[in-house]
Amino acid sequence: MKNTLPTATPTDANNTESRSNRLRDYEIDPVAVRAACENALETWRPAMGEFFLARFLGLALRYDDQHCTIDFDVADFMLNPKGTLHGGIIALTLDTSMGHLLSHLYGTASTLEMKVQYLRAVAPGPAKVVASVLKKGHSVCFLQADFYDSSGEMAAFATSTWKLSARHNPQPLPATAS
Repeated sequence: MKNTLPTATPTDANNTESRSNRLRDYEIDPVAVRAACENALETWRPAMGEFFLARFLGLALRYDDQHCTIDFDVADFMLNPKGTLHGGIIALTLDTSMGHLLSHLYGTASTLEMKVQYLRAVAPGPAKVVASVLKKGHSVCFLQADFYDSSGEMAAFATSTWKLSARHNPQPLPATAS
């Protein structure tokens, strides 16, 4: 079978300088990453707000009447090659905020679908995600979560549909989980 993968051409090779100029130089502190990983390994639990990735990324969750807010610092190890926050981490925090809100309000639920809209790149620094319920039906909920960068600008948002468990009852969570 013939290899159909694209191969580098002389033009592509000459483009590496312009491509590398677009990439941001940054350092990842291996000591800080190891410390975050070790802390997550030592403190995680299979519970809302305390699962391994929440601990590893340093997600701090809080709740008010109808919102779940996640605060965290965008660290260098979370960046893509362009030096901005990786979109997968944005999606993870949006999904986590909505899932935690539903668990806080109604109990167990599962994501049926989620659509993420990326509006702008996110640089290292403080970030905040706020989730809210748009509409609750008998067995399905519609939610939205907004992602804010360190300047307070909305950088992304997600809408999602969730299936409530057959026995959805509020399961109180602590007002603040870290």
